[in-house]
Amino acid sequence: MDRYEELGLVDDRQYAEMYVRSRAASRKLARPALRRELVQKGIAGELAEEALEQRDEEDEREDARELVRKKLAREGALADRVEREKVTRRLASMLARRGYAPGLAFGIIREELERRGAESPEDAPEL
Repeated sequence: MDRYEELGLVDDRQYAEMYVRSRAASRKLARPALRRELVQKGIAGELAEEALEQRDEEDEREDARELVRKKLAREGALADRVEREKVTRRLASMLARRGYAPGLAFGIIREELERRGAESPEDAPEL
């Protein structure tokens, strides 16, 4: 292994950076989920944190917004409050599984529902 490292064939830093870029682009994972996956791959600590620096809060907001918009496009019209609450729970769960914080998740969901005209601010779910 030492010889492979000397030749640059095994580079954990490069692997971690590539892994973060790839998983963030393909699965839209937030930093906590990416951190867990890196640890599972044997990359933790400083190397993992350096790789995660590629992603910032705005990247995560945009990815969460894109995920919510895609899911909402498949839902169609949201006829009543019960249906909106059900969709909100589903979307929040989906974002949580991808590592997004609850506050960010519910904020993005509320914004996107309001943007669609499916919900007004007074009947938005409480955080």
